[in-house]
Amino acid sequence: MSLLIERKIDNLLISADKAKIDARVVHHFLDQESYWARGIPFDTVVRAIEHSICLGAYLPDGTLAGFGRMITDQATFAYLADVFVQPAYRGQGISKALMQVFCDMADEFGLRRFLLTTQDAHGLYHQYGFDPFPYPERLMSRPGVVYPV
Repeated sequence: MSLLIERKIDNLLISADKAKIDARVVHHFLDQESYWARGIPFDTVVRAIEHSICLGAYLPDGTLAGFGRMITDQATFAYLADVFVQPAYRGQGISKALMQVFCDMADEFGLRRFLLTTQDAHGLYHQYGFDPFPYPERLMSRPGVVYPV
């Protein structure tokens, strides 16, 4: 599967072309508006973009209205991260368009497991087949860097 996906959905362009991504816009949202990445350094966002499959949702004028990253081996596993829609563009189906393309990629890769974590978007992700982890006692995590706020 080509990772230079570009798909038109209504008036949106969903694109995996990293050259289109303005890392400053992504960093601003994550650092200033997200609950999960406040304080994240700009260079960390740039590295995350470089090493992930990223989708941007672009308006006809090129504005980045939504974004998300898939961290994957493209064979067995993926983790969905940093999915967001800019506040001014919410309620227009942008998150659904992003999720459809991410799920299409996961199906194309034939993934055995596709994970994410969320505090507040369970309803959205459930529409795309995500459910609570069936064996939460098996999940473990190792604390990492805590970004200064």
